[in-house]
Amino acid sequence: MKAKYSSHWKSSKQPRKQRKLRYNAPLHKRQKMVSAHLAKDLRKQYKRRAMPLRKGDEVKIMNGKYKGSYGKIEKIDLRQLKAKVENIKTKKTSGEEVAISMDPSNLMITKLELADKKRFAMIKRKTPGETKKTEAANAKKP
Repeated sequence: MKAKYSSHWKSSKQPRKQRKLRYNAPLHKRQKMVSAHLAKDLRKQYKRRAMPLRKGDEVKIMNGKYKGSYGKIEKIDLRQLKAKVENIKTKKTSGEEVAISMDPSNLMITKLELADKKRFAMIKRKTPGETKKTEAANAKKP
């Protein structure tokens, strides 16, 4: 087994190798690992099931103590592969309030932050079916 990240052993069934893949993954791979499901209306609109989380996305918490709560993504921690949601905090013994790290699998995106032009372009580029339909419609017009 290689010492660093390698895309050649990502299909291993061994849990230790799966963990190692996640721990040693480069940032561009980690960003995809911090993905959450889309709400049904967004799923229909963008024709995809999940998207990587970004700061500013509005999410609903699906599991755990805060199930049913809504909030905006405050911070994405790529090192821990977790997201921090606004208004979901706990108190330390010193009295200070700290944001709780949530696993992206327990979140559902209800509203996307589309201020980032690169993200908007990626969504348009990766929406399946739409480009083929428009190309077919344009080909029939002449």
